[in-house]
Amino acid sequence: MEILWVLMAVVMIGAVLGPVLLRRRGGIRQVHPGAPDAADPANYGFARQEELDIRMPGPDADLLEVLDLVQRTQDWRAASQLLARTEVHGEQRWQRVQAFAGAASLELQQRPGGVSDAPGGQWLRVWRAEAPKDAGGAAVHAEFLVQQAWRSSTAGTDEFRIILEEAKEACGQAALLSPGDPIPYIVELSIARGMAYPRADFDQLWLKILDRAPAHMGAHLAALHYWCEKWHGTREEAYAFAEAAAARAPKGSLLSALPLFAVYEHLPEVNLVRGFYQSEVVTKAIEGAKFAVHSARPDDPMLAHVRHLLVFFLVRCERWGEAMDQLVHVDGHVGALPWTLSPDPAADYAVYRALAVAGYEANGGSPATLPH
Repeated sequence: MEILWVLMAVVMIGAVLGPVLLRRRGGIRQVHPGAPDAADPANYGFARQEELDIRMPGPDADLLEVLDLVQRTQDWRAASQLLARTEVHGEQRWQRVQAFAGAASLELQQRPGGVSDAPGGQWLRVWRAEAPKDAGGAAVHAEFLVQQAWRSSTAGTDEFRIILEEAKEACGQAALLSPGDPIPYIVELSIARGMAYPRADFDQLWLKILDRAPAHMGAHLAALHYWCEKWHGTREEAYAFAEAAAARAPKGSLLSALPLFAVYEHLPEVNLVRGFYQSEVVTKAIEGAKFAVHSARPDDPMLAHVRHLLVFFLVRCERWGEAMDQLVHVDGHVGALPWTLSPDPAADYAVYRALAVAGYEANGGSPATLPH
């Protein structure tokens, strides 16, 4: 177990000093035999690190097929058709809007364009030009602008504010095209955080979302950021927001997991003390998230988000078997918190997975004893 504790310390230090310690493509593959990474993830049916999909938290075959087609042909029509047949108030439509916007934003980052070539993400600009009344395209464009602001600018700068002002106008246009749609207002939550909306304005925006989709998990996660200590609220306000949402969560809702996200947003900067992860606030939040996972529909699009965060906390709490249970369900996709905050999400995830495997095996577990 000694090497396990050493590597656990490395993971904890990584949380303090940043992802630099865990950044290299090989993760912890250079450690000697007997270390966590000596266990082959393939023995458990897990994907190898280089096979992990960093684009989404879980599988969405239709989205992947359409994304592939749009990026290959630069024709927006398949994206429009997919969003048009995706339920307006559901979590899946929000995830798909984010995915299309993210794909266009990354394309532009990789190919900013020049004298002789068009910039990446051109299909989105053509979409808006050729179908200005397409509600799906308007929502994707608004989210694209938000992602551009956060990706390419520093919060508080003039450039950042100018892009967010444009995004706010785009949200208004998207809302007019689809009056009952919560997504334009969910997109605006990120603008509210970046532009420091006064509380009254934020409350008004939040009521518009609650009127349209009161149990929308994605909306609650976006709103939680506004209340966090590092933005415009306090730890107490963020916890109160999360706990109130969990208390009113309808049967089968994942909102019971929201307090775990609030705890994650307020992790102590120095968290090498093992006692923190055995504290009442963490234990209670984990149990709430586990209850939410157990009660949710197996096809809930937000389920993978909760499972990924549970992996993070369960490993840190040394609850190896429970972490492995979650890994069985999410392995293969790592496009979720906390991995997406790392420059190399796949490597960060692989470290935690290796620690879970090592802890599981050190306590008598094996591929034969892990339920699938």
